[in-house]
Amino acid sequence: MRRPVALRLLAVGAAGAAMAIGVALVVPQASAATGGVTGYATQNGGTTGGAGGQTVRATTGTAIHTALCSRASSSTPIIIQVEGTITVGNTAKVSGDSCNTAAGVIELKQISNVTIVGVGAGALFDQIGIHIRESSNIIIQNVTVQNVKKSGSPTSNGGDAIGMESSVHNVWVDHNSLLASGGEDQGYDSLIDMKAGTNYVTVSYNTLRNSGRGGLIGSSDSDTGNGPVTFHHNLYENIDSRTPLLRAATAHIYNNYYVSLNKSGINPRDGGKAKVENNYFKNSQDVLGTFYTDLMGGWQVAGNVFDNVTWTSPGTENHPAGPNVQSNTSISIPYAYSLDAAGCVPTVVTQTAGANKGLHVSSGSCTVTTPTATTPGPTATASPTRTAGPTPTQSQPSGTNLSIGAGADGSSKASGTSYGDVIDGSLSTSWSPSGTTGDISVKWSSAKSVSRINIREASGSAGTIGSWQVLNADTGAVLKSGSGVGVISFTPTSLKKITFRITGASGTPKVAEFETYA
Repeated sequence: MRRPVALRLLAVGAAGAAMAIGVALVVPQASAATGGVTGYATQNGGTTGGAGGQTVRATTGTAIHTALCSRASSSTPIIIQVEGTITVGNTAKVSGDSCNTAAGVIELKQISNVTIVGVGAGALFDQIGIHIRESSNIIIQNVTVQNVKKSGSPTSNGGDAIGMESSVHNVWVDHNSLLASGGEDQGYDSLIDMKAGTNYVTVSYNTLRNSGRGGLIGSSDSDTGNGPVTFHHNLYENIDSRTPLLRAATAHIYNNYYVSLNKSGINPRDGGKAKVENNYFKNSQDVLGTFYTDLMGGWQVAGNVFDNVTWTSPGTENHPAGPNVQSNTSISIPYAYSLDAAGCVPTVVTQTAGANKGLHVSSGSCTVTTPTATTPGPTATASPTRTAGPTPTQSQPSGTNLSIGAGADGSSKASGTSYGDVIDGSLSTSWSPSGTTGDISVKWSSAKSVSRINIREASGSAGTIGSWQVLNADTGAVLKSGSGVGVISFTPTSLKKITFRITGASGTPKVAEFETYA
């Protein structure tokens, strides 16, 4: 029995006043670089967000609203770079002719041509949702939205991490981490909902975790004016249902990785239909079909992998597509796209999906690449990757190695290596990823304060590791990035899990020890 989820410059006065609310003009650099919008968001005129507009930095929700309200008009392009933690408490209503905001939610209402992108150490929207209403040409990229509730305290956005409704079109939701800590009984609703006339959306390279509901397209059987939507290279993990639910809408769903869909998965109904190709479904139940209704939907399937997937028996209001999954409709896709083979989807998606992954994307041939960024703003050429720190020092740090007696895990491991080899105090054993990049983590049952790590390469492999990131695995925040390994120092951080992510190497990395220090 599977365990269900329980689980324009800113015209705002003096610079000092701007800083007081956490907003600043960024000159003359960085902007929201992207690997290029894909899918249905490329149609209907395309999706460019704030390309061509000014770039502004915001560290509070109020600052995001202030940036929107300080534009010349509601359609003036703007790129809002977000860093830090956004909460209900630091998000106030701001008024202006170019906005229509509200307190306690990131309100993108009656506006267009906006990019919100996480930069620096990362953007965490903690218990506060993003609401897009009567708006168009919006990009949400590289942010984490977590634990948004519709009941309890605080509440925000009807319990949706990202919600779109009422005449919304051309939205790209890319490289974000969306997560809850349970289902309706715990006060949560959905991770990404689209309703009341939401059209031409692409949802790509996101992680959606630990929620009763992944998301829907169409809020009721009479809400039939939504879609089309593309979902690709997303990770759905520990979700009860709705990955997504499609009411009378069309979706193209390819190269996604589904793990632990506890009750049901892709649910086209009421005339909804989905083209489902080259996805990988693992340890899940009823991953495709029409469920909870007899208003049937349709599906076209090809190239999917069903790994330990179980199916319930068909009956009233329960119409699983399996176990012998066959197409019952045909869907024409109007744009070009490249398909990874389903067998490599777990590896590709694990390495690329979610916030603070460097905006890495699939090459379309089972390898991962860093996109060449194009500049949305008029003054920038850089992508919102972390600024590399100095080359780490090589001397042995003082103090107690907190890794001894801890646990370890990672993204993959080469044959003959073990995650535990990096915490055993021995330089004669080592861990390697299955390729040239990957994650290795040290974890504890209770939080530890860590300010330094020492990455010790195995004998004969010194210098193999090139670029890297150090992440707070509890939040996804990037603590440090750089190249070359040794002793790496950063601001003391309390955490239960720390990750060393290898993003570039000249060969197969061999990490003998991942030492951690207070």
